[in-house]
Amino acid sequence: MERAILHLDMDAFYASVEQLDHPELRGRPVVVGGLGPRGVVATASYEARVYGVRSAMPMAKARALCPQAAFLSPRFERYEEVAHRIRDVLAGYSPLVEPLSLDEAFVDLTGTERLHGPPGEVARAIHRRIRDEVGLSCSVGVGPNKLLAKLASEAAKPGGVYVLRPEDVEGFLSPLAVDRLWGVGPRTAARLSEHGVRTAGDLRQVDLGVLQSWFGTAQGAHLWRVARGVDDSPVEPEREVKSISHEETFPQDLVREDDVEREVRRLADRVAARLGEEGMLASTVFVKIRWADFTTRTRQVRLAEPTDHPFLIAEAALGLLGRGGVEAEAGIRLLGVGLSGLVPATFRPTPLFAAAGLPEVLREVRARHGPSALTIGLRGEDFPRGRGYTDPKGTKGRERP
Repeated sequence: MERAILHLDMDAFYASVEQLDHPELRGRPVVVGGLGPRGVVATASYEARVYGVRSAMPMAKARALCPQAAFLSPRFERYEEVAHRIRDVLAGYSPLVEPLSLDEAFVDLTGTERLHGPPGEVARAIHRRIRDEVGLSCSVGVGPNKLLAKLASEAAKPGGVYVLRPEDVEGFLSPLAVDRLWGVGPRTAARLSEHGVRTAGDLRQVDLGVLQSWFGTAQGAHLWRVARGVDDSPVEPEREVKSISHEETFPQDLVREDDVEREVRRLADRVAARLGEEGMLASTVFVKIRWADFTTRTRQVRLAEPTDHPFLIAEAALGLLGRGGVEAEAGIRLLGVGLSGLVPATFRPTPLFAAAGLPEVLREVRARHGPSALTIGLRGEDFPRGRGYTDPKGTKGRERP
């Protein structure tokens, strides 16, 4: 049976949600991202892109390019809510939906034609329903595999539908620059260019053996395949989560012990909540710290027992910050907390020094009243603290009994 894969890509998703919720912003340039001096652009509306504003651009540059834009902080809770509505639409057409991010997903339509009609009709129906029921614009591509469906949705941008038939694949791919293909980054594209290979059509003319002599057996075979639009990777509705982490760069360097502790606990709470959503426990906690002079350290510790308890995760993270005594004559620019060694939460060990039911209480309260309903503050004197951490000048954080 011939495969039919759909790729959905929401157009300027964060900015579009802001324009949906705030009608006064419609038709205006909107830029969503970090608003501090070190912030970067997460999403720019198409009105802002006209002025050269792009994702991952420093926010200061975006302001210089388009000072008249509305500059907004991200509202991830709202974006997740909208993303769930979009996935509900997709799930009505196939059980095989693979979310790649909040604004992007693959759908395997193979074998669904009797239920929902030809893939092209399904693509147009999804496109119409998301516009009418969610109120947002999207780009939809359909192709014989994930690679081609993704390229088709790119061709449909912004706000269109592109159905790529198998017989049209060669003509569609030939003029594309090689860096549009999966696995062809800037360095590979530069090396190909040295050999006169600049498009997928050029790449298709190179023999497999020659490609393997240039790039090695595995990468050469991959390039040979993608040049022909060959991709056998399945749509995976449940992708295995190997780690969960979150890091933040602060508008101003952290220099006070309480500020560092507060941020570590907030980050630990956030990753613990995501861990609970996945129904997993973590065996390892790791931290990342970057000083103002850009010295960066990462450390990890294996826990005695797997846990999803935010207090225990925070204590482990704080203990890691105090290990090794990193010296620097500046404050902390970035902090990150992460979890790995994930195992299913089929059995949850009872912690000795923490309220065992706290994770469940947090999830229940937040489910009813929102993710910000409860937060973890600084530790009180009634709970033993870890070894402390070393501040930028090497002064060890005070210990509590």
